[in-house]
Amino acid sequence: MLIDETRAKLKETALAMVAPSKGILAADESFGNINKKFEKLGIPVTEDNRRAYREMLFTAPDIGKYISGVILFDETIRQNASDGRTLVKVLNDSGVIAGIKVDEGVEKIGDTAETVTKGLEGLKARLPEYVALGARFAKWRGVITIGEGIPTDSAIRENAKQLASYALLCQEVGIVPIVEPEVLMDWSNTQEVCRAVTERTLKAVFEELNNAGVAIEGMILKPNMIVPGKESGVVATPEEVAKATTELFKQILPLNLPGVVFLSGGQSEIEATANLDAMNKLGSFPWKLSFSYGRALQASALKLWAGKAENVASAQEVFIKRAHMNSLATLGQYTGE
Repeated sequence: MLIDETRAKLKETALAMVAPSKGILAADESFGNINKKFEKLGIPVTEDNRRAYREMLFTAPDIGKYISGVILFDETIRQNASDGRTLVKVLNDSGVIAGIKVDEGVEKIGDTAETVTKGLEGLKARLPEYVALGARFAKWRGVITIGEGIPTDSAIRENAKQLASYALLCQEVGIVPIVEPEVLMDWSNTQEVCRAVTERTLKAVFEELNNAGVAIEGMILKPNMIVPGKESGVVATPEEVAKATTELFKQILPLNLPGVVFLSGGQSEIEATANLDAMNKLGSFPWKLSFSYGRALQASALKLWAGKAENVASAQEVFIKRAHMNSLATLGQYTGE
């Protein structure tokens, strides 16, 4: 049972993470993911290049104006910037909260296409070290796959239980958990199927969070938007995405949840911004609707940076533009590029 003082501190941090006009940068790519991006652009795959890339983002002028927090990878939270400060301190000095990805990727359930997430074993021991390194929030991703005959109720339930166990362990050491149940948009399904699967998933997640005793007021939800599958050949308008997503949330999300930070989930930079904006144009909600984007904030900046010091300033400018556009979207004030 969490004591009142801990619950109050968690709530304070969670509210700061969804402060008006701000969102979260997901810079927590695993070695495999970021190295693949580097290779595609011809950037040498080295620890120093990974550090330099993150430092380029974190030292961008005005980052604290649009970004409330950054999700770090285990390597990154231990690295120093070129001026000797830890990367955590670089963020903190700009008024940005540091967080950490604590899951260890997914593994298949038997010989099916469904997955569960690795990392619960040993998590309780790892969390205090992350607190000592400066993390004030964490992230765990559960993946729900749409396909022929899936997702099954058992896979949804197992991922929901994991998310709840992770969230409680975080809160017990004073870390705000970002709970990320991602329904993938990779299949040929309709928007209606995405909605139905997301409904099943969110219902299970909040049932398990409540069963575990997680303080809802001290966590953040990071879900997918309700969109058609990429292989369907259909692209929903921002208004269609906004309507489907917010109507579902009104049915399921508890009123004391501080906020929702959407993942971009394969959407383009512009799509992710426009869809978020359309939701916030619908009016005010009990919970803040913001962003926790990776690719939708970074893709253009990474391409422009290309591993070259002389490109840092221009890449930072592009990154901050995307952050600014999404900041406007959190207010329903985005009017296009």
